[in-house]
Amino acid sequence: MKIKEVMTTDVETCSPDTPISEVAKKMKELDVGVIPVCYGDQLTGLATDRDLVVKALADGLPLDTPVSEVMTEDPVRGTLEMSAEEAAALMAEVQIRRLPIVEQGRLIGIVSLGDLAVTYELADDAGEALEEISNPSEPKKY
Repeated sequence: MKIKEVMTTDVETCSPDTPISEVAKKMKELDVGVIPVCYGDQLTGLATDRDLVVKALADGLPLDTPVSEVMTEDPVRGTLEMSAEEAAALMAEVQIRRLPIVEQGRLIGIVSLGDLAVTYELADDAGEALEEISNPSEPKKY
């Protein structure tokens, strides 16, 4: 199955100078954990909910801080030529839950583990990817 058959194509984005407060509001409104950051139509990064918490909130950055200061730069990308199985394998290999799909650097979609999991034929691939990505950390012992 080709990646274009399971990816989301109507993807909300923001620009690198968007304040982190606006990115957080957009995530809440859309009920998503990532917003791609694009300069024009070129993907430059991903702003994840974890980026906002760990790199912004935890460090006490002002709410008007540009998202470019906390985003994940140069994210791993997929292509339209990939199969959904290849995307799941790549996501497991680099331990990511979301994979932007690009064509000549231009964002054309995004695929998540959820997208892969709801596709019956890929449930095992998504499960394996999630298992590899979600290795729990050991709790600190005092």
